[in-house]
Amino acid sequence: MKTGFLASAAIAAAMLLAPAAQAAEYTTILLDKVVNRTPDQTWARIGPYCAIATWLKVTCVITGNATGNPVGTNRLLNGNNNEVLVAATPYSYTYTQPSSTILYHGTLAVEPLDRGRQSKIVYTLFYDQAPLGTDQAKAENRATRTKRFTEALESMKAMAEAP
Repeated sequence: MKTGFLASAAIAAAMLLAPAAQAAEYTTILLDKVVNRTPDQTWARIGPYCAIATWLKVTCVITGNATGNPVGTNRLLNGNNNEVLVAATPYSYTYTQPSSTILYHGTLAVEPLDRGRQSKIVYTLFYDQAPLGTDQAKAENRATRTKRFTEALESMKAMAEAP
C-alpha cells in the first residue's frame, strides 16, 4: 500500500513540476487576386510545385516523390526549407513545413470566375502564432507574411496574364 501511495505521489509531483502545455493560437491569412485567364491557363503557369521559384523568387528543387501521386512530394526552398505536399486537386495544393515550430501550412488554389473566362488565385496561410511570443512579434510576423505573399500574388497574376 505504501509503495502505491509513493508512486502516486511521485506522479502527482511530476505533473505539478512539468511545464504547462502552450495553448495553440491559430491564425489564417487569406489573400486573393483576379486574373484575366481561364483556370487551365492560370494553373499551367503558376501551379507546378516548383513554379514558386519564379513567383516567390526562391530556389526550388524537388527532392522526393516527384512521380505518381503528388502527395508526399518534397520541395527544398533556398537549400534549407523543406515543404511537403499534403493535398492536391487539379487546381490546388496544400503543403506543410514539417520542421516548423508554428505548424505552418499553405494552400495555393485557382478558382473559376465569370463562367471560367477568368480566375481567382487564392493563397491561404495557416499557422500557430503562439510560439512567436509577444503580440508585437505576432503582428510583425503577420505583416511580413502578408506583404510577401501579396507580392507573390502580383507576380502570379503577371505570369498568368503574360502573352
